Amino acid sequence: MESRSYMSFLDLAASAGGLLDVPQTPRTLPRVMNVPGVITDADSGESNDNSSPHSRERKIIVANFLPLVAQKDLSTGKWNFSLDEDSLYLQMKDGFSPETEVFFVGSLKVDVDANEQEEVAQRLLEEFHCVPTFLPPDLQQKFYHGFCKQYLWPLFHYMLPMSPDHGSRFDRGLWQAYVSANKKFADKVVEVLNPEDDLVWVHDYHLMLLPTFLRRRFYRVKLGFFLHSPFPSSEIYRTLPVRDEILKAFLNSDLVGFHTFDYARHFLSCCSRLLGLDYESKRGHLGIDYFGRTVYVKILPVGVHLRHLEAAMNHPSASTMFKEIQKQFEGKKLILGVDDMDIFKGISLKLLALEHLLQQNSKYQGKLVLVQIVNPARSTGKDVQETKSETYEITNRINRNYGLPGYQPVILIERPMPLFEKTAYYARAECCIVNAVRDGMNLIPYKYIICRQGSSNLDQAMGVVPEKPRSSMLVVSEFIGCSPSLSGAIRVNPWNIEAVADALNLAISMPDFEKQLRHEKHYRYVSSHDVAYWSRSFVQDLERACRDHYSKRCWGIGFGLSFRVVALSPSFRKLSVEYIVSAYSRTKRRAIFLDYDGTVVPEISIARTPSPGLILLLNSLCNDPKNTLFIVSGRGRDSLGEWFSSCENLGIAAEHGYFLRWKKSLEWEISPIATDDDWKKMAEPVMQLYTEATDGSYIERKESAIVWHHQDADPDFGSCQAKELLDHLENVLANEPVVVSRGHSIVEVKPQGVSKGLVAEKVLSQLESEGKAPDFVLCVGDDRSDEDMFETILSKASCPSVPVAPEIFACTVGQKPSKAKYYLNDTREVMRLLQGLANASRGK
Repeated sequence: MESRSYMSFLDLAASAGGLLDVPQTPRTLPRVMNVPGVITDADSGESNDNSSPHSRERKIIVANFLPLVAQKDLSTGKWNFSLDEDSLYLQMKDGFSPETEVFFVGSLKVDVDANEQEEVAQRLLEEFHCVPTFLPPDLQQKFYHGFCKQYLWPLFHYMLPMSPDHGSRFDRGLWQAYVSANKKFADKVVEVLNPEDDLVWVHDYHLMLLPTFLRRRFYRVKLGFFLHSPFPSSEIYRTLPVRDEILKAFLNSDLVGFHTFDYARHFLSCCSRLLGLDYESKRGHLGIDYFGRTVYVKILPVGVHLRHLEAAMNHPSASTMFKEIQKQFEGKKLILGVDDMDIFKGISLKLLALEHLLQQNSKYQGKLVLVQIVNPARSTGKDVQETKSETYEITNRINRNYGLPGYQPVILIERPMPLFEKTAYYARAECCIVNAVRDGMNLIPYKYIICRQGSSNLDQAMGVVPEKPRSSMLVVSEFIGCSPSLSGAIRVNPWNIEAVADALNLAISMPDFEKQLRHEKHYRYVSSHDVAYWSRSFVQDLERACRDHYSKRCWGIGFGLSFRVVALSPSFRKLSVEYIVSAYSRTKRRAIFLDYDGTVVPEISIARTPSPGLILLLNSLCNDPKNTLFIVSGRGRDSLGEWFSSCENLGIAAEHGYFLRWKKSLEWEISPIATDDDWKKMAEPVMQLYTEATDGSYIERKESAIVWHHQDADPDFGSCQAKELLDHLENVLANEPVVVSRGHSIVEVKPQGVSKGLVAEKVLSQLESEGKAPDFVLCVGDDRSDEDMFETILSKASCPSVPVAPEIFACTVGQKPSKAKYYLNDTREVMRLLQGLANASRGK
């Protein structure tokens, strides 16, 4: 039975009921789309609106919320809108050229009545280049507060819903709301998208399905996605019931971005374990080959907006606030924490570490203060209330046990705080601690470093000269995204309370010179890797990833959320049975080469023996005197000889051509480059060592080769062991006449000069020497070893020694990059092809 998660979107829409009956924006926004005539007929999914092209470079930023502040004047009923200067999505524009036209697609943080949506949408487009996505309150609740915040967000932060009291379990209705909301966002993008020129950049886990919806409409859209949250390890992610759909949506992007290598590594591991996709480094860039498209993976942490921070530091109120803070904490060492009120920020663990520090070091009593600024919670729920209650309980206990008249070790500030006030606290604090147990990036340490560097106004308030060396100290959790880039920080495991207390002690007691050196190192990095650098670098890599969009033909395949685009060379096309039968019928001498596994027998088949139907077809072809037919396989000669014993005139090339037999009545020919087997005595013990160490692996012993298989082993460990084994064998067998190669889930050692390409070359040369040069050559195969055959027969078309070039059909099984010019989708289509040829031989 097919999984419900694989149903088409129309089925999903029907089952979602009223969720998708979303009122459309009353007036469609202006559409600006231009499709040049270079798109091939294969791209029938492309839209064909023909408007005037845009001369300006355009980028479309898509996020859950627009970078706007919206307020409604209750007395007049009019809306007031302004840009949100704190929004990362607005700050990204600094990385684009001044000529770039930027559109924002997202929702507002306030509800707008349906009768006002048309006017508001038109106004936001004209004044701010913003395209609002209006979701009904019920859909918004289920999408954002339901699936995103109560399910995805905890899961991506490593919190599994083990019981109803600890997290929300997967709910099919909330998933349908998530799909519906993503579809609405995609529709809004389409309204302003010029698919051939515009660049679309989608942000964060709220919109992970958006790439699939956009790719379904426009096969060649330039599409990037950046995940701002952690990406969990495969052990956590694989618990997601809709794991494949979300992974495939990621892969419908051209470039996927993460803050750290850990997050990217987890994503790549999930692609390998769940989808069977491998990645490789291409000129320093990580890439996944996905149906002929290369999906690139970029690792780049986001930065801060320097000009915005400097403006806040130079705000007149910032200097005033700094003087008040300086007076309040005169003679005391100030440690600062700035966190949202949620379960992952580790506020209570931080407080427990401070309590332990005060308990172990009485000298700090009355001289050390932790100011904990708590931003308003972004979500509501039982977990937030429990975190808040625990935070206040520990704070009160510390202040009760270690406080003095006029002195409190912990000052908790829970209110919305303007940025200029925060900069004053940053500038005054000797140490900043970020103790989150899991966080995507967290820019608090970066902001602290910039503020400790100071500004002209703050320098005057602090009474320091600009030339004075600055210092700062950071204690950061090793589980936050910014940790790898802050090499001078003291990294801690937030769960180890004693270690965090020791780190705080080290930070506040460190010599000033050491603090200055660490600060200088951090400031150089943070000031040069700001938000503009981040956005500019991502866009440059996205443009590079999309360079060959129009050099390939594209097909859309798959239903619903399993949709993907297959991109192949323009000369690569499906082999028509009628076309090849026509060529077959008018030719007189034919050579046919067929791979075995994956070509005439399905790879997934447990029974590897040929079917009676296949035997019948092969005999029909072999009995035609115009035909020379070979099965070319990596399998041993004993198995192949037994399986095809009823095919008298069938040629067999076993073990990639090491053994060759022209027909059953003839003896096996052994490759002239046959060597002694001394190398096997060296290779087999090494393989045995890796077999014992790798559960699920085994050794296949052939007459000419030894193969180590790891398809049943753990994907990551098996791949790692294969790389090690390859290197080990190459060293051990460096002076032996053998080749060590790695294939799909195998490492093989075989004699040099043995390949399927040489089989094709030998057969064709023999036929030419006998005056039977073929005028028709067909080669069908499905894997990497067959590419040698394709290359050999294609070279015959341009060979000057051949008076008349034969009609050549090199055909791979499956739509994938290949040296072949044709493809068939699967073994069933191969069998239909052979049936057509057999019928032609019988005169049908």
